[in-house]
Amino acid sequence: MPNDTSASPLRDLADARGFYVGAAVSARPLREDAAYRDLLAREFNMLTCENALKFGPLRPTPDQFAFDNADAIVAFAEAQGMAVRGHTLVWHSQMPEWLEEGVLGYDSSIDLIRSHIQTVTKRYRGRIGVWDVVNEAFEDNGRWRDTFYLRKFGPDYIKMAFHWAHEGDPNAKLFYNDYNADGLNAKSKAIYRMVKRLLGEGVPIHGVGLQVHLLLGHVPSTRAIAANVKRFNRLGLEVHITEMDVRVKTPVSESDLREQAGVYGDIIRICLRAKNCPALVVWGVTDRYSWVPDVFAGYGAPLLFDEQGREKPAAAALRANLQP
Repeated sequence: MPNDTSASPLRDLADARGFYVGAAVSARPLREDAAYRDLLAREFNMLTCENALKFGPLRPTPDQFAFDNADAIVAFAEAQGMAVRGHTLVWHSQMPEWLEEGVLGYDSSIDLIRSHIQTVTKRYRGRIGVWDVVNEAFEDNGRWRDTFYLRKFGPDYIKMAFHWAHEGDPNAKLFYNDYNADGLNAKSKAIYRMVKRLLGEGVPIHGVGLQVHLLLGHVPSTRAIAANVKRFNRLGLEVHITEMDVRVKTPVSESDLREQAGVYGDIIRICLRAKNCPALVVWGVTDRYSWVPDVFAGYGAPLLFDEQGREKPAAAALRANLQP
């Protein structure tokens, strides 16, 4: 399945539509794999730092920031004329052990989290245009997820984080991001209620990220996803597809890849037809570096390009839908 070198790169077609097709990027392959870099630069006009900006990797000790990987990814994006999504400032996972296991009181914790968020957003002010401020604050049943932040601060940690991020970069767009909230369900309803309340309180929130990690054969209805996007748009919020992949049971057949392409085509059409859904970001550049096989045994091939960097039908489906 070689690449069709005569086909227009996805990023060129997306640029012409005022749309972003992005990918999550890891620092190691970006440094070590020239084919990875070339494919990323050719096909995508937006990137997300897959892990480099998460609290744990970024803050190995209370007094030390490790910005090298994030700096390298952002610099690559700037050199290639790509937009950057910052992911993520507040998340229950990949937290520093020194913070989770520490005994900081309320006031000290407030000071530390505020300082962390503002240090990071100020460092990339004008360079990272969109931030996932808070990630995955709800369980699938719509209840608050039990996290360090909820236990320490209560639900107000959400609005505090958005205010601090806004203070760090007043021009950045600030998003809430979550998974299994693609369609109409208890989680997406809880998110809708929360962001509506935040808007009413004057909290600087500009969008909602829908992760859209899918299993082939178990995909929410496109009608439900479109309705979900529409209701967030009606609040005046942008919606981004932030972490899309469609995992397939291995070994993968040609019919699986065609079905997978249909899912990618459905999702980008929802965005292109929506009032304000200007970005679709896939969670990785090629199947070789996907997180899926490590987490879901017996599944893989979730992305637009295979392990050798060759285009799959999923990439062709995006290209077909971006055509003028």
